[in-house]
Amino acid sequence: MVSSTIMASSKNPRLRLRDVALCRLLSVVFVTLCGVLLMIFLLTSNSTSIGTHDIDHVDPYHHDLKFGKWHDLPQQSDLSLRLEKINGLPPRNLDLYPTLAKDHIIVVLYVHNRPQYLKVVVESLSRVVGIGETLLIVSHDGYFKEMNKIIGGIRFCQVKQIYAPYSPHLFSDSFPGVSANDCRDKDDAREKHCEGNPDQYGNHRSPKIVSLKHHWWWMMNTVWDGLRETRDHSGHVLFIEEDHFIFPNAYRNLQVLTSLKPNKCPNCYAANLAPSDVSSRGEGWASLIAERMGNVGYSFNRTVWKKIHNKAREFCFFDDYNWDITMWATVYPSFGSPVYSLRGPRTSAVHFGRCGLHQGQGENKACMDNGMVNINVELPDTVSNIEVHWKVHTYENQPGYKAGFKGWGGWGDDRDRHLCLSFANMYQSTRTASPS
Repeated sequence: MVSSTIMASSKNPRLRLRDVALCRLLSVVFVTLCGVLLMIFLLTSNSTSIGTHDIDHVDPYHHDLKFGKWHDLPQQSDLSLRLEKINGLPPRNLDLYPTLAKDHIIVVLYVHNRPQYLKVVVESLSRVVGIGETLLIVSHDGYFKEMNKIIGGIRFCQVKQIYAPYSPHLFSDSFPGVSANDCRDKDDAREKHCEGNPDQYGNHRSPKIVSLKHHWWWMMNTVWDGLRETRDHSGHVLFIEEDHFIFPNAYRNLQVLTSLKPNKCPNCYAANLAPSDVSSRGEGWASLIAERMGNVGYSFNRTVWKKIHNKAREFCFFDDYNWDITMWATVYPSFGSPVYSLRGPRTSAVHFGRCGLHQGQGENKACMDNGMVNINVELPDTVSNIEVHWKVHTYENQPGYKAGFKGWGGWGDDRDRHLCLSFANMYQSTRTASPS
């Protein structure tokens, strides 16, 4: 019995060695399998759209926004927080377009909730020559599944989606959405014991209306100063909306315009794809055009952005819910000289929207002409049609909004004005605009 015990004990070390070797082998196989599965998942997620599942399962540490929380920002909802984390995700389609061209012009498309319009814009962008060389950033005013699905189908370039986390559309029962104690219409705050400041015409805020200006200002600050992909970009950024049809030659024409601008028009602040008069297709002349900056296909660089950002207080306190009218009536005039933009004599973008930004939502409510967009793209619109030897024709004293215009209102509530200033400060190491 003693001998059998000795024999058993002499065999145990060999058994233990075998067990250890087997465990090590299984561990290596398990780790390798996990690595392969993780790689497949990352490649797949890089090419697919962000759905509701992704909103609920975003890695909270995969977040690279240069962002500082300020005490005067509203308390965020759960959805707002989840969308803010998504803003830090890398662009999609990196497997298809791993690098960007040197001196590329970033394209920013800002949208609300007009899916039929967005389909037209995305289709037009897919035909733009050179679009695969650059990054497309889509900025959403709120979260809408159909809009998200359309953007998720883009395969013609790198694309990054960002969501305005303080959009009124994300706050159902608190500011910047509708609060229970908000004053409505022309309520007297003292008589009704409600909260809010009326605009210059006696009307209280409408969250759906003020979101226009909030989204644009948040987007500008985020693109120029917040995102890893753009905060060090010194070149031009092109901004377009969900109702701008982009011609195939737009990107190549813009490259020519931005290269000619320093010498041909040193006083020009921007380059435009379209005339400031949205009903015009251009003059058809053999010359470049310098005119006031339009709101269809406009682009500028970081130097101009810094000038705009320095006027945050003027922008945020002007009583007009339209960002573009605010710029024309108070920000640009404060620069001290005419704000010209350089463009070609033939448009490379067309505004086709026939309804307001918050109308035409959903398949059955789109307010295009019979649900159709008929834009004639001719042969000259398919290739760059700007000649470098052309001279510049300058339009002076153009009609339009100017200094002295008091605004259309809709932007009188102190909460909106201070939220606007907070957007100007949220990516800054030191505050450049004070609400006092």
